[in-house]
Amino acid sequence: MAGDGSTWRKTTVLEVIRRIQFAPSACIRHKLLLRSFHPTTISEMMSFIRTYVVPEGFPHSVTPSYVPYMTWRALKHFFGGAMGVFTTKALLSSVGASESKAISGAVAINWILKDGAGRVGKMLFARQGKKFDYDLKQMRFAGDLLMELGAGVELATAAVPHLFLPLACAANVAKNVAAVTSTSTRTPIYKAFAKGENIGDVTAKGECVGNLADLLGTGLSIMITKRNPSMVASFALLSCAYVFSSFQEVKSVVLHTLNRARFSVAVDSFLKTGRVPSLQEGNMKENIFSFPWLKERLVLGPRFKDAFQDPSAYLAIEPLFEKERYIVTYNPSKDQVYALLKDQAKPDDILKAAFHAHVLLHFIHLSIDSHSSSWKQRPVGHSNHILSANDLEARIADSCKMVSTLYGPFKSKAAEQGWRMSDSLLNPGRARIVETC
Repeated sequence: MAGDGSTWRKTTVLEVIRRIQFAPSACIRHKLLLRSFHPTTISEMMSFIRTYVVPEGFPHSVTPSYVPYMTWRALKHFFGGAMGVFTTKALLSSVGASESKAISGAVAINWILKDGAGRVGKMLFARQGKKFDYDLKQMRFAGDLLMELGAGVELATAAVPHLFLPLACAANVAKNVAAVTSTSTRTPIYKAFAKGENIGDVTAKGECVGNLADLLGTGLSIMITKRNPSMVASFALLSCAYVFSSFQEVKSVVLHTLNRARFSVAVDSFLKTGRVPSLQEGNMKENIFSFPWLKERLVLGPRFKDAFQDPSAYLAIEPLFEKERYIVTYNPSKDQVYALLKDQAKPDDILKAAFHAHVLLHFIHLSIDSHSSSWKQRPVGHSNHILSANDLEARIADSCKMVSTLYGPFKSKAAEQGWRMSDSLLNPGRARIVETC
């Protein structure tokens, strides 16, 4: 039967070709061609394409946020591929311009040194690995910004070809560091989309979509460059589109864990409204620009000397935390809230310390914000009002009472919304308070 079916299909295809070839007019040939594509054939073609671009079982095998993420990812790779044509043209132009002053061997050495510098930068940046888990979205977006910076530096080599080697090396370091960031954050993001044991399938299809978009962008850019457009204007337009797509891409990712940015959103919403935001809402409100290397008002797990100006400040509030495995305080000179962890602190103690720090920040916010601009609009280290020692102790005492009442309900409501409290990624410092008898 299989053989008969195969013979019938071959005969049918040959008959269609013969009828189209010997049709008396182009109009009739066009009609015969349309008739030959049966709806079943179109359905089979679409099914074949789907096997390359969407995971098996789609849309039930992935979360709803998968589609917007892949849409923005495809656009980002499309614009990235288009920019690659302009940067490559600039690099080749720069090498060609300098070729009159150097032999071809020196040109090849320059190119190899450029790539070598990028690989060294990639290896050195790998030590930041844990930050890719703590601040996944922030690092991913920072990596894309770094990729844009590298591409811009590559474009600049065409203007100053005699500086090809230092500029190309710097650009390649930036782009390789960005590549490390992209690779390191890829799996956790795809894991957030997979509903079952299909992370490999989701990853493979996601990368395929990215590669297809990159090829389409490259092809379009090649056609555009044949018309000799302004390289700077074209690159600027594509660069803006790339950054916007990258921002929307990371914003569309819905993660269940609580890093510092999402934890801040959850606690602030709970203190103001009494409710914990949903996963979708919490992720949408997360600040993507809160990069881990920027100074923050809330420090978790700091050293003792950073939190207290003198030992007397510690002795004044230490009795308030006698039953806790942490201590929370505020340093007016640095305008920061500190949550110090004792050596017996467990994961839940770290969560509670972070929650308590936000509550104290809320109290200080209300106290200082009674006069002029809001707390968040005031630069770090420049508060308009300095709390007295007695006022600070009173605020800390009030925060202890509130935390004892609110921390339990906060955990329960967060769990109801789907937040994974046990998998928190708050990135506490390593310093611990060791109590001795």
